[in-house]
Amino acid sequence: MSLRGRDTLGGRAAIAGIGATEFSKDSGRSELSLAVEAVRAALDDAGLTPADVDGLVTFTMDTSPEITVAQTCGTGELSFFSRVHYGGGAACATVQQAALAVATGVAEVVVCYRGFNERSGRRFGAGVRHREPTAEGAALGWVLPFGLLTPASWVAMKAQRYLHAHGLTPEAFGHVAVVDRAYAATNPAAYFHGRPITLADHAASRWIAEPLRLLDCCQETDGGQALVVTSLERARDLPRPPAVIAAAAQGAGRAQEQMTGFHRGDLTGLPETGVVARQLWRASGLGPDDIDVGILYDHFTPFVLMQLEEFGFCGRGEAADFVAERRLPLNTHGGQLGEAYLHGMNGIAEAVRQVRGTAVNQIPGAACTLVTAGTGVPTSGLVLTADG
Repeated sequence: MSLRGRDTLGGRAAIAGIGATEFSKDSGRSELSLAVEAVRAALDDAGLTPADVDGLVTFTMDTSPEITVAQTCGTGELSFFSRVHYGGGAACATVQQAALAVATGVAEVVVCYRGFNERSGRRFGAGVRHREPTAEGAALGWVLPFGLLTPASWVAMKAQRYLHAHGLTPEAFGHVAVVDRAYAATNPAAYFHGRPITLADHAASRWIAEPLRLLDCCQETDGGQALVVTSLERARDLPRPPAVIAAAAQGAGRAQEQMTGFHRGDLTGLPETGVVARQLWRASGLGPDDIDVGILYDHFTPFVLMQLEEFGFCGRGEAADFVAERRLPLNTHGGQLGEAYLHGMNGIAEAVRQVRGTAVNQIPGAACTLVTAGTGVPTSGLVLTADG
């Protein structure tokens, strides 16, 4: 019997702890030590110990294996360990996998983590210099010879089409950057704390790949973030208010590629985000009007606008006005543009803080948050709610 359309998670698991390292540009530390610090901080936040952990989930790109993190943290036996592919698209999916393990009894306490030196070590914005032949990588052969070497250049193609189709100018993207940096300016953990920007600043920043300017692109960060997932019943007995996982989803569109699917017809949307949106709304029984805070993956500003449209917050081509008019609080931690770029894991932590009521930029009455991770690639999302 097909399970499509059935809610198999709804409220059975929760995020009970969050922890992070300092966000910097040169950690001077190994990625393993960053991951372990974040895991221990998350367990402390949850009121648990390493001995309570029996599951770990991370990204295929992470250099710190689950068993090595377990050994270094001092956990006991593991009954579940897993990895999710596609960079930023993996973040919410790590929580989904952890929640599925908890809901089915495979594990009781699962920690999701990501630790990397993306500024001082591997820099995703540096371009594709060498790639081993793979079936997946073959698609890049259609774009690399023409100078499309970086994620910014890949996104710029879709961004240019979006502006043309809707009769907009690059200022449309500036609204996202201004909002993110405004929240980052009041967040002491953010790299750009105390440094808001204006639309004029955005327009004056240098071109990276037209129509994307420097302030349309996320920063590069060294750091780690971890999240503790357990059953809602157990979470209720722990020190922090649980962030209930009301729904979790992954999505890949038809003919999906890694940010280079220029052959898919209409380039002005994100079909993979539409797949996630339909699942989240169906599973949670909620919709755009129920969301108090949106934590939308912001590696590049144009994709925030497209996500708002895919999730039904506004019509096609209307997202720039939606953001400019502040109709929904977005990326209240400063996002990856303002706080840190950790493949979206720090965004999940902010969503937890909002439903707990402990965020630096707390939105009054926030009880329901939408979180997304990765766009242009196979992606994922969460709906987190306050308990009760």
